[in-house]
Amino acid sequence: MPGRAGRPVREPVIGNLGLSEKTVTFGVVFVAMNSFDEVFAAVKEYCKERLARATYDLFIDGIEAAGYENDTATLCVRSEFILGIVETRYRELLAEAFRTLLGFDITLQFTLPAAASAEAGGACAEADGVSAENENVGNYEFTFENFIVGSNNKFAHAAAQAVAANPSGAYNPLFIWGGSGLGKTHLLGAIRFEIHKNFPAYNIVYVDGEKFTNEIISAIHDNTTSEFHNKYRAADVLLVDDIQFIGGKESTQEEFFHTFNTLYSSGKQIVLVSDRPPKEIKSLEERLRTRFEMGLTADIQPPDFETRVAIIRRKADMLGMDLPDDVAEYIANRLKNNIRQLEGAVKKLNAYRKIEGIQPVIGVAQNAIKDILNESQPTPVTVEKILSEVARTYNTTPELLRGPSRSQGVSTARQVSMFVMREITGMSMEDIGTEFKRDHSTVVYSLKILRKQMEKDTRLRETVEDIIKNVRA
Repeated sequence: MPGRAGRPVREPVIGNLGLSEKTVTFGVVFVAMNSFDEVFAAVKEYCKERLARATYDLFIDGIEAAGYENDTATLCVRSEFILGIVETRYRELLAEAFRTLLGFDITLQFTLPAAASAEAGGACAEADGVSAENENVGNYEFTFENFIVGSNNKFAHAAAQAVAANPSGAYNPLFIWGGSGLGKTHLLGAIRFEIHKNFPAYNIVYVDGEKFTNEIISAIHDNTTSEFHNKYRAADVLLVDDIQFIGGKESTQEEFFHTFNTLYSSGKQIVLVSDRPPKEIKSLEERLRTRFEMGLTADIQPPDFETRVAIIRRKADMLGMDLPDDVAEYIANRLKNNIRQLEGAVKKLNAYRKIEGIQPVIGVAQNAIKDILNESQPTPVTVEKILSEVARTYNTTPELLRGPSRSQGVSTARQVSMFVMREITGMSMEDIGTEFKRDHSTVVYSLKILRKQMEKDTRLRETVEDIIKNVRA
């Protein structure tokens, strides 16, 4: 039947969009048009296929759908700087995407978060100053209120609170380190959440070391380094998780060095998180190491018994589960080094209770712990993961490492790959040779040469050690 202005509408109107439910296809993307959020998600995918990765990440990915009424789409852009670029350079692309998806033209209206919050009941408020690549955006668990403080983490917690309350005025940079599953990412998320709440106009950029590395590689490949620079050097607050992953990667370290200097000299806050202190990131350039240590370094250790019990009880409360004291203490006595395991055990008990009606008692906790320990055992390290990490470190590709190239850089990286495979997986020389299409004697010779080089070359040895740590992380 005919719709507004003669447009065909096959089914009754849905939601506040004023459109029928239908399926629209472009390329390989299929989107059910049953809400404006879904429409705009498809619009962003359309743009993503037509822009360089760095450009899309900087200018389009962070835009939020704020509302749709009378053929006008209101889009919320997180800062005035981004808004100016989007309006002048990418308005036509967005309009084209809407037209392609909907079959008719609409009017685009751009707004900043504060305006969107007043006009659309808070839509897009969370986007203000927050990089969309943080997968924990809006994660209610990552706040200071939900962080259990104990003797193992109280210093890092206090430092994080000080930075969140007074960015650039407390500790800059703040470097937090500790083992896996101890709450480092939680503190980073809490800092982000608190700064956004107290300083809503701040441009907060949240990224991990591996993604930063991949972005600079893409920017160099796509000739979009200026957009990359704009993204990171325009930050008021830069939060970097797993910073250890930039170690040994020369181009990435060079870029991060200049980004760090630009932000620091401009009085912007920098918070870095790692699984080890700066001095133990062996393949990290000295100029970066000294900068990481020029602020405050705070460590997080495994929680003590009382803290573990408190974490278990807090998680149970959040899930609405009444957990007996003896069960909480039983779990705390057996899972000692990883907060994720503690929370996983409580979630498992809650699943038993909800799905099977089984109440949380010691016997059930025994099974839950057994399952968690089995699930959390390190999976066999794959050859692909090793090749990927070595390739990133030596600025090459897994395909070249496996190929016939005899260039000095590739040959060294290939020898390192063989060494790391032998060290971590215990693969036989024959199996390693098969991976590289080389015979047993070639692998033996390569490992012998590399070991001799590592004995003489401290930097090479430290690079290999860091690769092994990153692969096992």
